[in-house]
Amino acid sequence: MIHIKDITERPDKADIDAISRFSPATIHEAQGRRGALSSRLKPVDYRMKLCGPAFTVKCAPRDNIMLQLAINYAKPGDIIVVSAGEYEEAGSFGDVLANACLAKGIGGLVTDTGVRDTLQLRELGFPVFSLSVCIKGTVKETIAAVNDPIIVGGETINPGDIMVGDADGLVVVRRQEAQEAARLSQAREDAEAGYIAAYKEGKSVIEVSKLEPVLKGKGLVVDSWFIGVGHRIT
Repeated sequence: MIHIKDITERPDKADIDAISRFSPATIHEAQGRRGALSSRLKPVDYRMKLCGPAFTVKCAPRDNIMLQLAINYAKPGDIIVVSAGEYEEAGSFGDVLANACLAKGIGGLVTDTGVRDTLQLRELGFPVFSLSVCIKGTVKETIAAVNDPIIVGGETINPGDIMVGDADGLVVVRRQEAQEAARLSQAREDAEAGYIAAYKEGKSVIEVSKLEPVLKGKGLVVDSWFIGVGHRIT
């Protein structure tokens, strides 16, 4: 068994750049509401964002030896994605390893376990998304695999998939679907810009969202007090 592998197929830089223009929420909706990781995974600072190819690693709970190996072998721009059994009571990553990542140009960390030294992580600005914050230390005992498919936050993450994260959460884009995801995300943003313009012109949410036939079909009844207020359903 080979424990340390490289990403077999990396996404094109142009595809990563195209995807990076959009928020995880927009991408998730544009993909047909696919790819969102569990909302329990959040950045340690709301200003943190990441976008890049997933460099996956499997760790035993409360054990970060494979995470350290992943940092050693990851390439600039890679997002290290850690599957550690959704174990909250461990601080498997902190400011020392964050400095190691920054020195290598690694693009961020996503882990389904805990991290610590969050004040220093915020000051460093290295993007870290985790399941928890925990001061408890880890051991270095269990050898596992780097760059096999893993499950994190309820989603299968393949090496080379594109990870996107911001203050709201995380989404994964399949490498082979990146161009289509970017196209659909742009179309969604264009549509939303049209909605906002319509609101500013005085149109109601019922008009803009074309809700009247839906509401009629569901038998909506409006209190007479509201007649003449906003969009009237007839």
